[in-house]
Amino acid sequence: MDHELTILEHLGELRRRIIIVLASLCVTTIFSLPFAGHVLKILKLPAAGIVGKLAVFSPQDAFLIYMRVSFLTGFIIALPVILYQFWAFLVPAIEERFKQYLVYFIMSCSIAFVSGSLFSYFILLPKALTFLLSFGVDELNPIIAADSYISFVVGLILSCGLMFQMPILSFILTRIGLINSRALRNKFGIAIVAIFVVAAVITPTTDVFNMMLLAIPMLFLYEISIWVSAVTGRLRASAHKPVEI
Repeated sequence: MDHELTILEHLGELRRRIIIVLASLCVTTIFSLPFAGHVLKILKLPAAGIVGKLAVFSPQDAFLIYMRVSFLTGFIIALPVILYQFWAFLVPAIEERFKQYLVYFIMSCSIAFVSGSLFSYFILLPKALTFLLSFGVDELNPIIAADSYISFVVGLILSCGLMFQMPILSFILTRIGLINSRALRNKFGIAIVAIFVVAAVITPTTDVFNMMLLAIPMLFLYEISIWVSAVTGRLRASAHKPVEI
């Protein structure tokens, strides 16, 4: 019989998982630092023909930019470890027969994150940069700060990578009986407001255009999440094995 953890034991377990995640991020970030220059060139590709050389305005800017780029690379490398720690913390709250899906969870979340990142890199970034830098081309000569550019690019990539997790989250919560497709459909109006609020918060810039670039895909992902929940709910019902939390 499994030992039921107390609140203090849960907090201790959470603390241990967070420490492991932070340690893995430190290691992968340091490992990625020598390759930051190559990654920076890749991050500049969506701005090819639009933005020239990026500018720095203080002695420490170049180092901080390389660290930020290294953190993005390190986060992607450490993603399986992060997902495993999340799953390991969640395991006591789910039914025993679902614990075998660890590999599927890590693979699906990783694929979703990479898909969101690629969507941001190849679709959103070029369109956003073209739109934003199309203003005042006759009167203004844009000198783009490297810090601002990297913040914009990294913020958009991470945001899209995370928002592509919505269908997977829908599958998990439906599977353990916390949500269903009918509830998601009934809350669609509230979801629209929440999505626009979240898009406004996580958008690296303050303009409406980039907020819409994030909000519209999130609305599509919410609709996909409803269908995922519906299919998952039918499979759960057909098994005649209600999941108890």
